[in-house]
Amino acid sequence: MFVDRVIVNIEAGTGGSGNSSFRREKYVAMGGPDGGDGGRGGDVYVRADGNLATLLDYTYRDSWKAERGDHGEGSNKTGKSGQDIIMPVPPGTIIRDVVTSERLGEVMEDGDTILVAKGGRGGKGNAFFVTATHQAPREWQPGEEGQTRQLELELKLIADVGLVGQPNAGKSTLLSVISAARPKIAAYPFTTLSPNLGVVPLSDHRTFVVADIPGIIEGAHEGKGLGLQFLRHIERTRILAFVIPIDAMDWQHEFDQLRAEIEAYSPALATKPYCVVFSKLDLLGEHYVPEIVATDAFGKFSISAPGRMGLDVLLDAWWRQLLSMRATTAKADDDARFLP
Repeated sequence: MFVDRVIVNIEAGTGGSGNSSFRREKYVAMGGPDGGDGGRGGDVYVRADGNLATLLDYTYRDSWKAERGDHGEGSNKTGKSGQDIIMPVPPGTIIRDVVTSERLGEVMEDGDTILVAKGGRGGKGNAFFVTATHQAPREWQPGEEGQTRQLELELKLIADVGLVGQPNAGKSTLLSVISAARPKIAAYPFTTLSPNLGVVPLSDHRTFVVADIPGIIEGAHEGKGLGLQFLRHIERTRILAFVIPIDAMDWQHEFDQLRAEIEAYSPALATKPYCVVFSKLDLLGEHYVPEIVATDAFGKFSISAPGRMGLDVLLDAWWRQLLSMRATTAKADDDARFLP
């Protein structure tokens, strides 16, 4: 099951209390205060784990509590600090505080870690309060409570290419042919109920990731169909591929509708590089390319995924576009590095 949004309750550990103690040792008169400090409470962290692809585990466990610190002891012994808790999530997860709506951060790559709740400080023992005029203090401090929060974890898939199209446009079939992904494929609308990711292998050990997004219908940005639920997963893709079946009633209308839904959901998303892919080429002929107006597209391609027609040209175009974008990003980073 694909789960991309969950609410969890977290609680950092409470700090241990300080100790009020006086030295008791044979043949030592007037033993002074020796109460140790309490240990620090454990923190709560969120860490990206590249082996995960869904937030499903958090539907079974929605409460996380770090270990509290031990109390201080005599002989100036500090209590043991509580053990931290690390919550593993898929890369691409955004963390928000539900109560304040504050965005705490996001983990994009495997190993990225964010502190989401800080453990309480341990209390001071009575040895801390010794002064020249107060040499036998009995004061001690209780440990501070750890932070308590209700978090929203929201997953946005990270992919190089996002396949966008209406139900039964052939997106899942295309993904199953060019990668090892095995999405459900059937001859009825909304077969794909959750996004699927596939790694596309090319020669010379080159690879890139393609995401199959559930079908988008008119009004998706308003919550119709499944589009609104999964449109956010397209935000993290580098390029978009609008998949239109060649047997569609009106190619131009279908393309315009898809573009309109993307722009209505996010104007920034509509500025991403895109291409147009006509699927089911085997229905009309191997070299048939329908004419539609797509002025900003970096290419128009006709394919048949089951017949493996036109796939090499399409994959090569995707790879070249990704390389061009990476080169542009690297140049921008270099230029920024030398700015005063």
